[in-house]
Amino acid sequence: MRPLRRLTLQLSLALGAAATAFGQSEADAGDAPASGLAAPGGDLSIIDIVKQAGPLVWPLIALSVAAVFLIIFYVLTIRRGAVVSDRFMNSADALIRKQDYLGLLAVCNRQDECISRITAKTLDFATKNPTASFDEVREVTEAEGSRQASILHQRIQYLADIGAVAPMVGLLGTVFGMISAFREIAQHSFVGSKQTGLASGVSEALLTTAGGLMVGIPALIFYSFFRGRVQGLIAELEAASTHIMALLAAQYKRATSRAGAGGNRPRQSKYNLDDKHEVQGV
Repeated sequence: MRPLRRLTLQLSLALGAAATAFGQSEADAGDAPASGLAAPGGDLSIIDIVKQAGPLVWPLIALSVAAVFLIIFYVLTIRRGAVVSDRFMNSADALIRKQDYLGLLAVCNRQDECISRITAKTLDFATKNPTASFDEVREVTEAEGSRQASILHQRIQYLADIGAVAPMVGLLGTVFGMISAFREIAQHSFVGSKQTGLASGVSEALLTTAGGLMVGIPALIFYSFFRGRVQGLIAELEAASTHIMALLAAQYKRATSRAGAGGNRPRQSKYNLDDKHEVQGV
């Protein structure tokens, strides 16, 4: 029985020592906030981050503000109503069938849409160049359509530029911070508590990289979203332009057939607009 008692006594002493050590560690943890000592890994407020990140944090703030402004602007402007609207297409369809091209030009001037600008450019070229063939008019339409599509792509490109520049600015701030930290290492010997100060300096240098990624990643996400929306709107713009050109081609063929049936009449413009808003014979 003595070995059993001895083993029980040893286990009791070990448990007592562990409980004493655990209680002492809890007391030390409770005394730390009371003494006013902040933990090395304490949370930083936004103001503290701005102060510690260095001067390159201000370009990052400017880029973030620009990104937010562009996102709001794109939400309001990159939409179907600003590119191709059903209201304009219905009006254009009815006016072209009536051969009321002056009325269609008036509608194009009132509507601020991509398809209205393409239609206005087409009708303007056709009226100013009465001897132009329909293929030449089609080329003008395609050129203006390509220009409107490039404008839409170029508009959202600014958001992609912010997404690419912001991480680079953050990395530049980190490089400057690391250069400063290693310069301190070369000039002084860091032992004991000074090593904590060095680690704190390195962490502050990394704040700019974190800030650049926080600006760049959302910017690239929204750029991908708007790029998909722009591609869909461009597809609808191409379909609308093809529809309008098909209507104009039908009117051209009708005018050509009437001209052929009229015999040897004087040659006039296919797109000459008289006071009755009708297409004249060729």
